[in-house]
Amino acid sequence: MEFFKKAKHFLQPADIGDYLKFSACTAVILQTVLQFACHTQPTVAEQRGIAIVYNLTKFTAPAFIFGILYTTTHTTLDTAGPPNWQQYFRTAWQNLGRPTCIWTLIYLLFFPNLQQKRPYHNSVTFLEQFLNGNAAPHLWYNTMMFQFIILMPLFSLLVHWCHRQPGRGWLLAGSAVVAAGGWLFFYDAQILHGPHASDWYWCDRLGLSFGLYGIGGMLAGIFPEWWERQLQRVGNYFFILFVGTLIWINWEFFQLGLPIVLARATYYKWSTTIYDLTVISFISYYASKHIRNHPQATKKVHWGAQLAYRAYLAHVFWLQLLWNLGGQLLVTRQLLGGVVLLYGLTWLLAFSSAQVTLTLSQKLQARAIK
Repeated sequence: MEFFKKAKHFLQPADIGDYLKFSACTAVILQTVLQFACHTQPTVAEQRGIAIVYNLTKFTAPAFIFGILYTTTHTTLDTAGPPNWQQYFRTAWQNLGRPTCIWTLIYLLFFPNLQQKRPYHNSVTFLEQFLNGNAAPHLWYNTMMFQFIILMPLFSLLVHWCHRQPGRGWLLAGSAVVAAGGWLFFYDAQILHGPHASDWYWCDRLGLSFGLYGIGGMLAGIFPEWWERQLQRVGNYFFILFVGTLIWINWEFFQLGLPIVLARATYYKWSTTIYDLTVISFISYYASKHIRNHPQATKKVHWGAQLAYRAYLAHVFWLQLLWNLGGQLLVTRQLLGGVVLLYGLTWLLAFSSAQVTLTLSQKLQARAIK
């Protein structure tokens, strides 16, 4: 409790987007721990258990994008006059760009074994790995997310185009669904089960792939009252849809055979898309009730959401250290206990380091201004 009292700059009420961002970061840390656990030669039963839990958390990137657009839309609508885009991009660089560059360098220089695809061997390939998100298993997300940051002025235009115009909102929502359906069809035919599975891997980090969630978060932010009414109306059915789609994606995944390869679990299938939208809606439903009933408690969620991106960047670093300091041996001997312990420690270290680095960054900026 004392820690939260000191972090006064975070003690603001949360919105639905904060709940989504915090939940996504918390779940993605577990994803990475499970990926590491797959390298310990688990039994067939353990592999199936890992896959089920992994698929359970396979909503993180869509939820984060939805949450970012929801919160950003609120900010845009509450701002008198046009947004100050120069200030926006300066803040985005300070909060997102600079930490990403620092952590990417750390991974490439100190943990080059974490690289995906082809490791760097000269300055050109080093720069390529730095930019394409292959420096560590989780950095593909940054490449995708920065496309949304760059396109935020376009989203702002759409926000004001749809504001107080429900008909335009429905038109945009329908267009987003059609575009997402076309993309899923193309991805399945050409990449997932097509001739370009290996050479078009970079398509998984195109912003287009997550456009449906960005548009959804934006529209929910424009029409929050309507969104919350729909959540309350169908809230009792979320559990049924959640269980049904979770069974669906696990059934599809197990059809791929053994050994379990978690990299085969993709966001770009109808089953996963419906599951992701279900989980996003469920978290939003819970968040809206929690905000109404426990307004003071939402401040802690806001704190977690503000640190989520930095914690996300750092968590693989801490997990790799823990893994090398005995975590691998522990998971090999006791899978469940090792995964739970590693997950808890990684989460704690990731968020603690995020708080420390953010505080230092703010102090340095304050001194620079003086």
